[in-house]
Amino acid sequence: MKVMLKREKTNPESCEKIETLRQKMVYVGQTKGIDHPETIRLSQKLDNLLNQYQQKIIK
Repeated sequence: MKVMLKREKTNPESCEKIETLRQKMVYVGQTKGIDHPETIRLSQKLDNLLNQYQQKIIK
């Protein structure tokens, strides 16, 4: 499932980073497990990127 991101207020690179990281996290979660430290690290990194993205949209 691809997440649709509003690109009007952000640059396309931000959206691409988010989608790439999301895909990597899903892959690692499926191969190593959702409780694997790498999956958790990627999830936290994705959370941070999404928070930054959301802040840009609000402004």
